[in-house]
Amino acid sequence: MLNFKIEENKITPFPHYWETCVGSCHAYTALREDYRQQLIKAHNELGFKYVRFHGLFDDEMSVCIENFDFSGNSQGITYNFLNIDKVFDFLLKIGMKPFVELSFMPTCLASKENRVFPYGGNNTMPKSDDLWEELIRRFIKHIIDRYGKEEVESWFFEVWNEPNLPLFFAGTQKDYFHLYQITVATAKKIDKNLKFGGPATSFNSWIPEMIDFCETNNVPLDFLTTHHYPTDDPLWQSGLGIEEFFKNSDQTKTDYHRGILKEMTAKTVKQAKGYPLYYTEWNVSAMVGDMIHDEPYAAAMVAKTIADNDSMVEGYSFFTFTDIFEEQSQKLGQFHGGYGLQTVDGVEKPVYRIFEILHKLGFKRLGVQGNDQGTAELLAVRNDVDLQLLAYNHNVPSEEIKTEKVQIGLESKKNFAGILERIDDSHANPMKKWIEMGKPDYLKQPEIDFLRENSKLQKEQILVENGKIILSLLPNSCIFITIPNYFL
Repeated sequence: MLNFKIEENKITPFPHYWETCVGSCHAYTALREDYRQQLIKAHNELGFKYVRFHGLFDDEMSVCIENFDFSGNSQGITYNFLNIDKVFDFLLKIGMKPFVELSFMPTCLASKENRVFPYGGNNTMPKSDDLWEELIRRFIKHIIDRYGKEEVESWFFEVWNEPNLPLFFAGTQKDYFHLYQITVATAKKIDKNLKFGGPATSFNSWIPEMIDFCETNNVPLDFLTTHHYPTDDPLWQSGLGIEEFFKNSDQTKTDYHRGILKEMTAKTVKQAKGYPLYYTEWNVSAMVGDMIHDEPYAAAMVAKTIADNDSMVEGYSFFTFTDIFEEQSQKLGQFHGGYGLQTVDGVEKPVYRIFEILHKLGFKRLGVQGNDQGTAELLAVRNDVDLQLLAYNHNVPSEEIKTEKVQIGLESKKNFAGILERIDDSHANPMKKWIEMGKPDYLKQPEIDFLRENSKLQKEQILVENGKIILSLLPNSCIFITIPNYFL
C-alpha cells in the first residue's frame, strides 16, 4: 500500500495556468457552427480563456487576394479581413480572446508554391519584406480600429508555427528570425504595447537562439513560446533536436519515460532566462490516430503533467479542444485517436473530464508526503472551505503499471462525508460504449446523446473516518474526492 499524508499548512499558489489557452485546427473551422458550440462548451465548463489556430492568413480566409483581368494581367491586391472579423467577433462574444498565430503565407505574397495540408497553407517566406509588412500593417490597424487599442493589447501575437519543421516552414532559422523581426517592427510602430513572442517551435527548440537574436539585435520579445509532446514521433525519427536532449541519457530515440514532459519543461524554463514562457501546443502523444488520446490513459497523463508543471510556465495550451480537425483531412469514425478533448460530434472524452475536474480545483496547493513511491500520485488542493484530492495512477505504455492501493492521511481525525468521482475503464469512458455499439462510423442524435451521457462524471458518496481514505487506483485511472466544508 502507498501512503500519502496531506500537509495542510504547507500552502503554495496554484494558478490555473493550463486554462490560459487551448488549441484548435485552422482558423476557417472557427466559422463552423459545430466548432463554435463545442468551443462555447469548453470555455464554460473547462475555463479556457484564449484559443489558438493555424492559417489565419490562408487563401480560404480571403485575407489577401491578387486580382487579374481576362488577359491574366494583375490588377493589384485586395485585402479583406471579413472572415477574420467573424472569427474574432465570435470569440469576444463568448468571453474568449484569440492567441493570434500569424500564418500561413497568402499565395499572392508567397515566394514559392509550397502548400501543406488539405486546406493548402503556404509555408514559404514572402516574395519581399514590403509585401508582408503591408499585410501586417493593414491587419494590425484594422483590428485596433475594430476592437479598440485596449482590447487588442490584451491579446498575444505569435509569429508562425513550428518553423523548425520543414513541413510548416520552408525557410531557415535565419529566415524565421528575419520574419519575426520585420513583423514585430511593423506592428509595434502602430502600437508599441502589443505583446509579441516566438519562436513557436516544435520540441522545445530554438529558445536560447531566439533570446540571443532578439537581445543582440534589439528586437522586442515579450514572451517565449514552444511546443512539446512526450512522443514527438517525427522528431524522434529525424533527430531534430533530440541528440542534445538525450546525450546524457540511456534512453533510446524510440523510447520515452514517465515524467518526460516535466523534464522537458524544466530544461526550457532554465533556457528562458526569466522571459514569460507559454507552451502553445502539447498533448499526450504527437500522432493523430494514437488511440490513447481517446482512452482514460490521456486523463491520467494530463493529471500528472498539470501537477508536475505547476509554477513553471505562464500558459500550457492543450492541442486541441475538438476532433473537428483537418490537417490530415477529417478522420472517419467517432473515436479515431484524434487530438481533441471532444469527438467530432461533441462526445466528451475521458481527457475532457479531467480538465473539468481541474477547473473545479481551488487556487491553493497543499503539500503531500509520499508522492515518490510508485506510479500513483496525489494532488491536494483547497478552496475557501473544501478539501480537494486528485489521485492518479499513470505510466507510459512501454513501462509496467498495476492497480495501486493507497491510503491518504488527513490531519483532522473527524468524520466527513465526501464525494468521489472516477475516470477509468468503466467510468467516464464513452469509447468503451461506442465499441460495444459496433464502432459505427456515423451516429444519429440519440446515439450521440447516449455516449455523452456515459461520458459524464458520476458522483459517489464516501465516508472519511478517523482521518483516513483508502482507495484502489486502477492502471491509468483518476479518482477525484471532494470533502465539503473541511476547513470550516
